[in-house]
Amino acid sequence: MRQLDRQAERYHFANDWLSAYWHFSFDHYHDPARLGFGPLRVFNDDTIRPRSGFPMHPHRDMEIVTVVLSGTLEHEDNQGHQGVLEAGEVQVMSAGTGIVHAERNPSATVPLHLLQIWIHPEARGGRPRWAQRAYRHDAASGPVLALASGEGRPGALPIGQAASIYRVRLRPGERFAHPLAAGRRAYLFVVSGGGAAEGATLEAGDALRVEDEPAVGLAATRASDLLLLDLP
Repeated sequence: MRQLDRQAERYHFANDWLSAYWHFSFDHYHDPARLGFGPLRVFNDDTIRPRSGFPMHPHRDMEIVTVVLSGTLEHEDNQGHQGVLEAGEVQVMSAGTGIVHAERNPSATVPLHLLQIWIHPEARGGRPRWAQRAYRHDAASGPVLALASGEGRPGALPIGQAASIYRVRLRPGERFAHPLAAGRRAYLFVVSGGGAAEGATLEAGDALRVEDEPAVGLAATRASDLLLLDLP
């Protein structure tokens, strides 16, 4: 099964401080056809205006992965964690038995663009955890970086689910193929650039759901930045 989700067809929410594209049902938006994908529950593409953000709010029993694409993210929670993430940095918050946190754009002038991904954990009621790390593509890392994983991928921040999140950078003309083990599925999101995937053309903001297939990939027609989720 392969399903293409176009950015132009995705639900868009906007108010005076937030512009968000919600890939799955979230908050007041409910679509029975978009309730999640395996353990993937939320995939939000958020742009937050300067000096704005989400006030303190609770979570529990969810693995929350935040990828900062541009700008600066300021994090604070009731477990005593405080941090600032810049573009290229990733944060993992395992909410477990419960955590209350806030996310803000501290800049006076620069918007904050981030992706936030929620994944159901394998077990409920764990101890809340928080971690962050900077990731940079270079000659040593190659085009594929593991950002977060519950499968022990080298360099990845740990999550409580047998899933892995990768960031992929391709040059024009490069091809990327990721094999899928039996019973696995994939969610491929084009951050920027684009190319051909399984007979379809993907542009920035588009996503591809793949299930019961041996692999997922993309042939880049220009410089491209991708996020790939390998899911049970």
